[in-house]
Amino acid sequence: MTRKERIVIIMKRLTKEYPVPGPFIDWSNPLELLIGTILSAQCTDTRVNKVTKVLFKKYKKAVDYAGALLATLEKELYSTGFYRAKAKNIKATGKIIVEDFDGQVPDTLDALLTLKGASHKTSYIVLAKAFGKFEGVPVDTHVKRLSPRLGLTREKQNTDKISADLGKILPPKDFLKVNEYLITHGRVICVRVPKCDICVLNDICPTGKRSRS
Repeated sequence: MTRKERIVIIMKRLTKEYPVPGPFIDWSNPLELLIGTILSAQCTDTRVNKVTKVLFKKYKKAVDYAGALLATLEKELYSTGFYRAKAKNIKATGKIIVEDFDGQVPDTLDALLTLKGASHKTSYIVLAKAFGKFEGVPVDTHVKRLSPRLGLTREKQNTDKISADLGKILPPKDFLKVNEYLITHGRVICVRVPKCDICVLNDICPTGKRSRS
């Protein structure tokens, strides 16, 4: 079975298994999506949503983040982990958006990558969800773990290479979709110690553990 053939089956089965994937970051505009995704690094989306439910009522525009007191922002982001780095990056990102992009979140990959804390993963998500532009496959920790397990790539560490490998076997319209379904499957079934006995992909997974009964 080729990687292209395998990914078609995987996506078909996961789409059926999880009619509504998620949960993911709650957002209502590109800035909220950007900030929420930056905060999601090393943090669950559920925790981020609890924090941003309050945060987004206070900080409505990029200029609000740019003018925020760093110590205050750190306290507000504390429960998301790595709060000092996140607060510093978000404040700096607010300033960059104000000074370089007229206060609006940019809609190109090169521009998004100039923002502090905006990785390729973050940029791909913002472009896809907020602007309908599918530039690459977002690779988070779940996608990074599941992709080699499922035989979709030989790469196990470099997220850019994993993204490139997935991009070669998927149409652009599925770049975000594969991210969301692998994340959902990684949370529920293909965890650190995978639940192979109840996995809908076990029979086509090259690393799956088969029952001997």
